[in-house]
Amino acid sequence: MLPWITADTSDRIKTMRDTSLAKLVREDLLEHILKGDIKPGDRISEPDVANRLQVSRVPVREALRELESSGLVVSRKHAGVFVRAIEAKEVQDLYEIRSLLDSFAGAKAANLAATPRQELAKALGASIALMMAAQEAANLAAYYSENLHFHWLIVQGAQNEQLSRTYQEVVQKLHLARLQSLSHVTGMKTSIAEHQNITLAIAQGDSERAKDLLATHVASAFARLKPSITAEHSMPTPTHPKETP
Repeated sequence: MLPWITADTSDRIKTMRDTSLAKLVREDLLEHILKGDIKPGDRISEPDVANRLQVSRVPVREALRELESSGLVVSRKHAGVFVRAIEAKEVQDLYEIRSLLDSFAGAKAANLAATPRQELAKALGASIALMMAAQEAANLAAYYSENLHFHWLIVQGAQNEQLSRTYQEVVQKLHLARLQSLSHVTGMKTSIAEHQNITLAIAQGDSERAKDLLATHVASAFARLKPSITAEHSMPTPTHPKETP
């Protein structure tokens, strides 16, 4: 699960009446998509979502428009709204963008004042320890989740709200691509060593090295993933699409 998705939204739908219903519906749908409960190619039933969350179809429609604008769902004329399947070329493009965002965040984090920089380095070290434990247990899901958390800590450390928002959108699409393939996390030992070097550069305040290491790290991650990216990333055109609330 992505590190910024932290709680079940269904209860909040019922209790947080002071918040936009469309926003809460969007969070609920986003959570189900990113967990894989609603899979790439699945049709999202507007009335079913409204019935499940006990809201009108208006906020559901607005939430779906917002998800479409962020590139996670697609509206198809006379067919409905579907969770997007990410094509191979788009995965490559997203990794190129992510490389720029990660390297920028790393440089910003390395330029923090000494105290917050050391606090960040400590948090990154704790994250690496969890990745090492996941590696030893051969727990790919736990490793993947903690890997995302490690990078999210750096992005948050950059203290740039627009960077955080853009980063979320990019990683959400990459996560969607991962859900639609059978690929697994690979090269964990190499990746951990790269994480350790990145943490050291940030701790030492070496912004240029942190920037270069993160750019190389993301490029290497894509190189490890690339063999598993196949034509199944193309959007399916189901004759009898699965309908998902």
